[in-house]
Amino acid sequence: MNYPTPHINARPEDFAKTVLMPGDPKRSEFIAKSFLKDAVLVNDLRGVQGYTGYYKDKKVSVMASGMGMPSISIYSYELYNFFNVENIIRVGSAGAMQEKVNVRDIVIAMGASTDSAYQNNFDLPGSFSSLCDFELLEKAVDVARREDLNFHVGNILSTDVFYNDREVTSKWTKMGVLAVEMEAAALYMNASRAGKRALAICTVSDHLLRNESLSGEERQNSFAEMIRLALDTAVEMG
Repeated sequence: MNYPTPHINARPEDFAKTVLMPGDPKRSEFIAKSFLKDAVLVNDLRGVQGYTGYYKDKKVSVMASGMGMPSISIYSYELYNFFNVENIIRVGSAGAMQEKVNVRDIVIAMGASTDSAYQNNFDLPGSFSSLCDFELLEKAVDVARREDLNFHVGNILSTDVFYNDREVTSKWTKMGVLAVEMEAAALYMNASRAGKRALAICTVSDHLLRNESLSGEERQNSFAEMIRLALDTAVEMG
C-alpha cells in the first residue's frame, strides 16, 4: 500500500490501535487539546483533523469522520484496512426516541438499525445485523457504572436522512430504538468485514418526542462525560 491514501495523509505508525471518531473536525481538535497529552496532528487532509497523543499513559488517536455513513465508511475502512487500527469508538450526538432516555444521557449502541442501503455493498443474501464489539461494549458499560453515569444500552437508528418529509419516529420508537444518529451502522459493518472492533457512544443532545434540546454549555459538559467514557474504555482495552 502506498501512503498517503486519498483521504488520510499519514502512515500506520502515526495512529494508535484505538481511534476515537467524532463527526466534527473541530471536536477532534477539542478532544486532542483538552484530554490528550503530547497530542500531535497526524492528518489534516481535506480539513479532517487527526491527532495522536496519550491518555493515562495509553497511546490514543482521535480523528473526525465527517457527517453520515458515506463519510465514516471511507475513514473507518482506511483506518482498519490500511493503518492497522484495531478499535474505533464513535463519539457523537444523538436524538432520543424513547421517554426513558433523557437529554444529557449517554447511549451506548449495542446494535445499529438503519434505513441506508450501505449493506448492499457486501452483496449479502439477506439483512445484516449491525452489532458492536462485545469486549468494547462490556468495558464501556463497566466504566459507565463505575463513574455512575446516566446511560442506556440498546439499539439505535443510523439514518441517511436528517430532514425527513415522512413521520417515521413513532415506528422506530415502537421497536424500542433508543436514539437516532447518522454513522454507527456503516462503522459496525466495516468493522465486521475487517475483523476489527467498533463501538458507538453518543450523548443525547435533543429529544424527538419532547422537543427538548441542550444549550451550548450543557452540550459541552455532557460531551465531556462521553469523551472521558470513551477514553477510559480505550485504556481498559490495554
